[in-house]
Amino acid sequence: MKTKRLVIAGVVAMALAGGTGTALAVDGLTPPAEADAQDTANRWEAVVGETAAGEKAAGVRLPGRVAAAAPGPRVVRPYAPVEIGQGAKMGLLPEGRQNYVVAWDGYEEAVEQARSLAGDSIRPNSISGGMGVDGDDVLFTGAFRTDTVPARITLRIGAGPEVEAGMLRLPGMPGWGTYYYDAAGAGRPQGTVEVTAYDADGSVLAGLAYEPSPASR
Repeated sequence: MKTKRLVIAGVVAMALAGGTGTALAVDGLTPPAEADAQDTANRWEAVVGETAAGEKAAGVRLPGRVAAAAPGPRVVRPYAPVEIGQGAKMGLLPEGRQNYVVAWDGYEEAVEQARSLAGDSIRPNSISGGMGVDGDDVLFTGAFRTDTVPARITLRIGAGPEVEAGMLRLPGMPGWGTYYYDAAGAGRPQGTVEVTAYDADGSVLAGLAYEPSPASR
């Protein structure tokens, strides 16, 4: 049974984003997982804010739930909990900048605390990201801030295939949104994690690459 504890933080790892986005999460990971970006000072920890088999690195199918390709993010109401896999819920807040929560437990409490956070904007036309690891279960989450709303966001993990992430945004034109990818059963990633946002024509809007941190001992 997972041990759940409340973690409050305002740092999301960004290799290419050049800033910090605010997220608040209820941690369902034991021990807390860490994701390193190229700039190790920007470390995203314990999913702060982040079933069918897919492909493993080196061409073997990698366990994980691949979101169906969609013409852009799903529009959700402010504060509404959205199931993103492994029992986690994600919610987007209108307060602050790129402000969202990821919670395994105590979702309402997490939202209330996050509402008081102003948040730090990530750089225009960039992506933030990180991951939470619990045994062989991995959950990737992050935010995008782009002039054009992405038609799709993908992840490539090590030498594996490009997989589709789910996306969320608030109504109107907030200029940002979030993404998630449930890699349950995949194990801790080996090699670089690459996140790419595309427009409807397939042109790249923004990209992120980071190296996962070593497993905690």
